[in-house]
Amino acid sequence: MKKSMTITAFLSAAAVTGLILAAALPGQNASYVGAQKCALCHKADARGAQFKIWLESRHAKSPEALGSPKAVDAARSMGVDKPAEDPRCLKCHAPLFEKAPELKAEGVTCEVCHGPGSAYRKLPIMQDRAKAAANGLVLYDGPAAVKAMCLKCHEDAHGIKFDFEVAWTKIKHSVPGK
Repeated sequence: MKKSMTITAFLSAAAVTGLILAAALPGQNASYVGAQKCALCHKADARGAQFKIWLESRHAKSPEALGSPKAVDAARSMGVDKPAEDPRCLKCHAPLFEKAPELKAEGVTCEVCHGPGSAYRKLPIMQDRAKAAANGLVLYDGPAAVKAMCLKCHEDAHGIKFDFEVAWTKIKHSVPGK
């Protein structure tokens, strides 16, 4: 019996400056579940308040920013009439707009950085870091890997200087004690 395997990605740590991407389970098609599902466990202060940190961040508000007068002017200078609908804008302001259109309003949500959560979101899996990674949770083994992910959108975005160290202090959301 032949088992199919969907591979999210499998790269050596050296190949992507320490980014760890896990392979999905055989025959499994991971799907996006949305930040509200993540919030069920990641909102408590004792667990790191990751959801609260995200919710108060510009990442959570990034789609709204596309409707601001400043964004409309910037978009016009790039030949974009409707930034809130244009893929060139959405690729960073709502990166899941194609894969999970229902999550477009979430902006740069949990699963943009940590991968689709359907296979790793259950508590028995999330309680075991290795098991969560084996089920598709994207983890980063250090600041260089996180920075590489951030620079996909923030590197010279609209000519705005990106200071990773300052930005990371605002969005960092570690689990206490880990």
